[in-house]
Amino acid sequence: MVVSGRATVTRGKQILHLGPNESTHIPYDMMHRLENEQAEPLLIVETQTGRYLGEDDIERFDDQYGRR
Repeated sequence: MVVSGRATVTRGKQILHLGPNESTHIPYDMMHRLENEQAEPLLIVETQTGRYLGEDDIERFDDQYGRR
């Protein structure tokens, strides 16, 4: 959920531009990316659902920031 700012969300091959009070669902195992292409800060609230809510299952495919 975008609280403030504008988010560019890539879900597979689909690109979404979300503003305040807008959100999207990203299915399990779907490659995705979140970007802030604006000058103002982007504030979001992320929620997870399902039996497992850990973050150690993240697989990074291309990370310009060098994270693993």
